[in-house]
Amino acid sequence: MYVLACMGMIERMRGSEPARRARFAALGFALIVALIVAFNLWPLPWGGAVRGLVLGMLNALLAIGLALVYRANRVLNFAQADLGSVPTSFAVALVVFSHWPYPVGFVVGLVIAVALGAIVELAIVRRFRNASRLVLTVATLGITQVLVLLGILVPRWWGKNAASQRLPQMFPWKLDIGPFRLLSNDFVALIVAPIVMVLVALFLNRTRIGVAVRASAERSDRANMLGIPVSRLSTVVWALAAALSFVALFLRAGILGAPIGSAFDVTNLLFAMAALVIGRLQHLATVAIAGIAIGFLDYWVTWHAQSPLLVVPMVSAVVLVVLLFQRRSVSRSDTDASSSWRGSEEVRPLDNGVARLTPMRIVRWGGASLLAAALVLLPMTLRVDRLIQLTEVIVFVVIGLSLMVLSGWAGQISLGQMGFVAVGAAVSALCTSRWHVDLSLALLAGALAGAVAALLVGLPALRLQGLYLAVTTLAFGLSVSSWLLNDRFFGWIPNTRLKIDPLFGRINVDTPTRFYVYSMVVLALIILVVRGIRRSRSGRVIVALRENERAAQSFSVATVRSKLAAFMLSGAIAGIAGGLLVHSNHAFSLSQYSVGESFGVFTAAIIGGLGSITGVIIGAVYARGSLRLPSIEWRLLSTSVGMMFILLVMPGGLGSQVTKLRDLLAKFSTGRRDSAAQQAAQHAAAAAVASQVASQVASPTEPQANSEVQA
Repeated sequence: MYVLACMGMIERMRGSEPARRARFAALGFALIVALIVAFNLWPLPWGGAVRGLVLGMLNALLAIGLALVYRANRVLNFAQADLGSVPTSFAVALVVFSHWPYPVGFVVGLVIAVALGAIVELAIVRRFRNASRLVLTVATLGITQVLVLLGILVPRWWGKNAASQRLPQMFPWKLDIGPFRLLSNDFVALIVAPIVMVLVALFLNRTRIGVAVRASAERSDRANMLGIPVSRLSTVVWALAAALSFVALFLRAGILGAPIGSAFDVTNLLFAMAALVIGRLQHLATVAIAGIAIGFLDYWVTWHAQSPLLVVPMVSAVVLVVLLFQRRSVSRSDTDASSSWRGSEEVRPLDNGVARLTPMRIVRWGGASLLAAALVLLPMTLRVDRLIQLTEVIVFVVIGLSLMVLSGWAGQISLGQMGFVAVGAAVSALCTSRWHVDLSLALLAGALAGAVAALLVGLPALRLQGLYLAVTTLAFGLSVSSWLLNDRFFGWIPNTRLKIDPLFGRINVDTPTRFYVYSMVVLALIILVVRGIRRSRSGRVIVALRENERAAQSFSVATVRSKLAAFMLSGAIAGIAGGLLVHSNHAFSLSQYSVGESFGVFTAAIIGGLGSITGVIIGAVYARGSLRLPSIEWRLLSTSVGMMFILLVMPGGLGSQVTKLRDLLAKFSTGRRDSAAQQAAQHAAAAAVASQVASQVASPTEPQANSEVQA
């Protein structure tokens, strides 16, 4: 009965599943045909084709793990690769450093992977069961940083440095195909990877637990009503996802080497996410085919171009094209998933009567005066290097405001925000260095460039409900750092020292103090614009879409246009931040705009709180202050553990605590006002009673006359 109930639920929820499967199968077939045609036009030796096929299947294993977690929790697991990298580090260290047999190291690593996946689900993921999916997705970023820290510590237990290690060959086999020599580990991966895929399919379709996993993935609430233990099955899914990641990375370590002491390359995680997007986040067969095709494309392009930098933009272009041709889903599961993306607790404004109370006015104006005094006195007391760092904090506050608009208002995730900052920085630097445009106009040009980039990246993704924008922005961020703004491929990228001309030919801002003041003025103007937009109809529409997109559509709201407007506004603010950052540093350095920096600014925004400008400021100060810690281990610990603690205890971020203090003060002031008003009313009532009694004593016949009149 248990299995029949699960199967019945799946069949009822499936609807037009055969038509969808046929559509995605046709898409996978088209990808394979495109690869065959390209293979004929730009041939690859057969040995290289076999190697590319092997790496593609390993990429497919990662993508299948991502799809399983998404179907179970409706969350994009950014810790998928790192769930396997830590057990792989253990297994490779046991085989390479301790000289354990290859099969024993594999079994030990597999056990560690299963246990690690279960522990992560029980200790962290389950704590966010009732949180929004945005919060849980951000928590996976914190899990990633914790696992990175573990990966750094693993080789130190053997007294080794972090270095790429390749597993020894399992068998003394070798096969020369043209210029390629395939060794035994290639054949082991070629055999093991498809076997693992088949076992996963059999597990999901033929076992009681697998059928229950599928049923709970369709509708967890219905599964709970049928008595299916959804929480326990979520633990099984995370353990299985960690095992798939370990198998993929361990087999890859025998071919290309394992990155001992660091997290798995984010580029390969992007490839797995690209396959997940092509499969609409949950269709496992399409995800597997797309993963194999993308892995093969990676090896094939690298072979011909002799550079891996061109692979990411090509994969990104494929993802954007596929998203453009995908139809908008109206299924219940997608709607339910998209309706749970509340990511911030917005600050509720005080009532006008409460805001005018004397204690509230003293706190408001006193705090503003102290802040203004601090901003004026800091340039006079700080050293030049500290003043430059303070200017950098201001720039990152502007970046945080761009994330507040996108994630706090619209409920969307951008993991490549520094890519838009880089576009604005490059365009602004080009305007001032080669065309000698005024700095203020150059910042506007950077804002326009950031908005256009956001339009091109967001148009394919924001048409659909789900986490597509997170993947496309991650792809954009990697494309910017590897190809789009790389001076190896384009000659227009400014690579000389920037000189800041006087503003409008009159005001010099070329000193650290003056540029600090100029940055403060720009930040104040952006805050005014953002506050004005939030109070307008456009701001209310964006927030309404985040709360309930279907209800907003019933009021004739153009959902795609409103989401794009929010994303373009976010890109424009990020472009202005890029112009400030590049002129503060007097040079354009591509390393400042990496994907790691994008993760950092997003984490900082979550820690501070995306619901208020105060939270954004706190997050920027926290993030830039953590860089002053003595080692990378302490930095990762402060951001990862600190972020997960804040998400558990204070979902609104550190800024929400400031709001709570304000509300407590308002409640105290209101209570005192109400108490004073109540006492005044009591005194007035007592005076009225005393006056009435006195009048009765002075005129004792009046009550009788009044009673006769009333009679």
